[in-house]
Amino acid sequence: MISLSDLRRYKAEGRKFSCLTCYDSSMAKAMEIAEIDSILIGDSLGMTMQGHDSTIPVETDDIAYHTACVRRANQHAFIMADLPFMAYATEEEALKNAKKVMQAGAQMIKIEGDAWLADTVRSLTRNGVPVCMHLGLTPQSVNVLGGYKVQAKTREAADKLIRDCEVLVEAGTAIILLECVPAQLGKEVAERFPQVPVIGIGAGADTDGQVLVVQDMLGLTFGRVAKFVRNFMVEQSGSQAILNALQAYHQAVHEKEFPAAEHTFRVEL
Repeated sequence: MISLSDLRRYKAEGRKFSCLTCYDSSMAKAMEIAEIDSILIGDSLGMTMQGHDSTIPVETDDIAYHTACVRRANQHAFIMADLPFMAYATEEEALKNAKKVMQAGAQMIKIEGDAWLADTVRSLTRNGVPVCMHLGLTPQSVNVLGGYKVQAKTREAADKLIRDCEVLVEAGTAIILLECVPAQLGKEVAERFPQVPVIGIGAGADTDGQVLVVQDMLGLTFGRVAKFVRNFMVEQSGSQAILNALQAYHQAVHEKEFPAAEHTFRVEL
């Protein structure tokens, strides 16, 4: 089973690692066969599995249920799980909900926010819960951000995000996830923290790992598709098409073929 230490070693060796969302045992087993390095039980399940128009309705019990389903079927990948909307509004709530998700099978929890969560990160880490911090476009805050759009598009905003990362890493953050930020910023953050793996989704090709929502990379997203998505399913054929698509994604990340320029945001910082 891949561990946090393995992901740190991959970063030190310059080896990219793959990550996909997963919510059920069948897909988890397929990802084990495809040797996907890391799995995220994301609150994206609110949209992909439950039919909501955002992640906000998802409850901690939903995350714990799907985490258990995934863990039972996959003994290879490093497993992260989201704490959903308002599940970590206080340190007490964060500890209670992290306990539930970790006991369901997660190896790390992910929360969205910036420097104001430093005390929560310290408390979780002190209690044996590794933390992935999600910055940039944070879907749980979509109503504050005003929609799903690229973040940190100015030098001032980029510098603030970097300062937030510094505070959070000092507090104990073990992994950083950057969503929908300019490629230059993804590279800066990955280079600034040599001991902290940085995962990108729409953050360019220079982050240490890449994550996609599995339905997106299998072409099961209907309507507008985000710029940073690549449909790996359309490239496959035959009865093993889904497994082939998972393996193609994993290989493309490892070989630094994904994300390419067309999946990347470029702005002047």
